Amino acid sequence: MLEPGRAKPVPTPETQHFWDGTKTGELRLQRCGECSKVYFPPRPFCPECGSRNVSAFKASGKAILYSYVIHHRPVPGFKPPYAIAVVELAEGPRMMTNIVDCEQTPEALQLDMPLEVVFEPMDDTITLPLFRPAKG
Repeated sequence: MLEPGRAKPVPTPETQHFWDGTKTGELRLQRCGECSKVYFPPRPFCPECGSRNVSAFKASGKAILYSYVIHHRPVPGFKPPYAIAVVELAEGPRMMTNIVDCEQTPEALQLDMPLEVVFEPMDDTITLPLFRPAKG
């Protein structure tokens, strides 16, 4: 359950497909039709070659823990301690997120540990993609 007071993302025309996906339980990434680069965050052009020939697709939702820091100070919307993490998605891109359903300790948060996406609604319009240790 998300803590009250957490800042709410504001979708833009370039990111709306991503937020529409999270609302339906899909993690959507984009792929370039010219160079095949898969990337995140969403944008209307490929960060590799600049092409605007890009399309969105449903990602697997699988990742590994690439890096993290455990934050211990109170911040609106977060109950310390909590992990601010960078995960590497199975499709290649990295994204910043939070790790849930896991002790927020260095012993529990092992680099390269398998993760899976879980979706937490903020309200009727925004659902956040968070990650937890993979179940299987």
